[in-house]
Amino acid sequence: MRYRTGMEKVNCPKCNLKISVEAAFCEHCGAKIAKHKTAPWWHVHRHVYDWTLAWAYKPSAAIALFVLSFAESSFFPVPPDVLLMPLVLGNRKKWLRYATICSVASVLGALFGFLIGWQLWTQLGVDKLFFDYVPGFSQETFDKVSALYNEYNFWIVFTAGFTPIPFKVITITAGVFGTGASVDNPGLFFAVFVIAATVSRSARFFLVSGLMWKYGPKITPFIDKYFNWLALLFTVLLIGGFVIIKIVMH
Repeated sequence: MRYRTGMEKVNCPKCNLKISVEAAFCEHCGAKIAKHKTAPWWHVHRHVYDWTLAWAYKPSAAIALFVLSFAESSFFPVPPDVLLMPLVLGNRKKWLRYATICSVASVLGALFGFLIGWQLWTQLGVDKLFFDYVPGFSQETFDKVSALYNEYNFWIVFTAGFTPIPFKVITITAGVFGTGASVDNPGLFFAVFVIAATVSRSARFFLVSGLMWKYGPKITPFIDKYFNWLALLFTVLLIGGFVIIKIVMH
């Protein structure tokens, strides 16, 4: 009878590189080797994470990442990091491609958000929607933020693009303020907006993707073990971003 030892090697089903037969995760690509523990049905976030991770080697993964990145910059509340990170963890060879897709789509989404503020703000009742349902939005706070944009255009957009502050709020308000009568040079305002959005979004997504590529195999077991706590922390950061927006606008 032959007994297996930890020194024996098998091929990872994802990257096909050699790993220990007793490994729970692939040391090369971070793929989960051992069988996942069954999560209770009410752990929806965990099921979504596992489902997202399974997309890493599917052709539709890049499309989903593009759509989410575009939508988040203009109207959708969930940031693309939640899809970018597991995709890179599942297929580390494509980290540059995923970071590029995320960055390009996010900047295009920012331009769409700017367009909403510029052309649709008062045309389709978008302003009423924001005033009624988005915390911190009022005519008074709009006037205050207008003054901030005139002086800190680049840094407002850059900060929101690189941090958990909701980016869509900044892109839409930039479209409103940047084309208003209080702006002396709308063309220059728009150019600075595009530069700030491109620099901040690219820096953020290439940093996140690069970290997943560099340390993915090491941090994947940590994510798997403490996923619920990490999900809670992410939610706190997301809500905190809206709180910061509200404080600044007051």
